[in-house]
Amino acid sequence: MAFNHKHLIDITEYSADDIMAILETAVKFKEVNERRIKQVPTLKGFTVVNMFNEPSTRTRSSFEMAEKRLSAASLNFGGSSTSSVKGESLVDTVETLCSYKIDMIVVRDKHAGVPHKIADVSGVSVIDAGDGKHQHPTQAMLDLYTMRKNFGHLDGLKVAIVGDLSHSRVCGSLVPALKTVGADVTLVGPPTFQVDDPDYFGVPQTADFDSVIPEMDVVYMLRVQLERMEGASIPSRREYNRLWGLDMARVNKMRPEAIICHPGPMNRGMEINADVADCARSRILTQVNAGVLTRMAEMYLLLGGENNGISA
Repeated sequence: MAFNHKHLIDITEYSADDIMAILETAVKFKEVNERRIKQVPTLKGFTVVNMFNEPSTRTRSSFEMAEKRLSAASLNFGGSSTSSVKGESLVDTVETLCSYKIDMIVVRDKHAGVPHKIADVSGVSVIDAGDGKHQHPTQAMLDLYTMRKNFGHLDGLKVAIVGDLSHSRVCGSLVPALKTVGADVTLVGPPTFQVDDPDYFGVPQTADFDSVIPEMDVVYMLRVQLERMEGASIPSRREYNRLWGLDMARVNKMRPEAIICHPGPMNRGMEINADVADCARSRILTQVNAGVLTRMAEMYLLLGGENNGISA
């Protein structure tokens, strides 16, 4: 299966075939992750740096798990202990890391565009693990994997992405990815949280959550990102939950086969109620598991790892 990318930074650079190559490879890694010994020598000899300059639990731990299961050597870098706190520039930091003869940098940063900058100066493969309000392509891949696993296909699925649209890097990757594979997307959110230019995505946008729910196959709830508000006015938690939160009354309006997704972490009682997060329709834990599988697939394909031990 041909795969001709060096980086995973901008999801719009990936075709439907590229996306399906990642998803199909992730399916093969599912078998690996169900073995008693959950490790293959696929990336033995490769070194991956996890540069997380912004707090993360799910994404960082998922990458670390994926690297270990591929037998890659990894270096965790970032946080208050890094030299950037002492005033070192990003370029100097990256050049220092590359002097160790590394093969890949997985980067998460609060500033949009940092992964592109690192790719320009490093010469190694770069994966964007979330940059500002720009993109989060590996999240989009695990979301597509989850939907495809549930329905068996992606083409024609109707997906509502609901909530804090304007601050969401998840939205920035998931919308174009879904469109690329033939799904129909609708954006739903409060007027103050809607995207400024819906024509950029080329999908409809509405504030009327209740009118959309009965038509959807997937209701994808976004976290309200209070840390990125930048002075935006928001209603109280109770008012937000009443108008745009997913409660059981709204779940009961969904199609019988429809599912619920959320990228985590959740604000329970705000964008999603606790009983909804834990109900039978929820695929939130499936998404978490899919993160390990798809990130294994991405690193394997980007680095051109050996096809050893993937199949039983």
